[in-house]
Amino acid sequence: MKALAALLAGLVLALQYPLWFGKGGWLKVRELDRQLAQQRAGNDLLKVRNDALDAEVRDLKQGLDAVEERARVELGMIRQDEVFSQVVTPAPSPRAGR
Repeated sequence: MKALAALLAGLVLALQYPLWFGKGGWLKVRELDRQLAQQRAGNDLLKVRNDALDAEVRDLKQGLDAVEERARVELGMIRQDEVFSQVVTPAPSPRAGR
């Protein structure tokens, strides 16, 4: 009787091993689910970035306001009828901090 119980217990363990540690086992599925969640989160961030870039491209294609803003900010350009003035604040003297 003990031999039969030991044989059945060994059979159960032999059947359980692939379920837990095999190629499609529970631990592997859990790890793949975690990786899938990470990938989906990364994809969501990239989708937000792509949507913003798409909106910027459409804005640049349709209107001149975006082009003008970029020229002003990135290239420092001004219109022909504008006057450029720059206000420079003096740097604090080194003695003031002591």
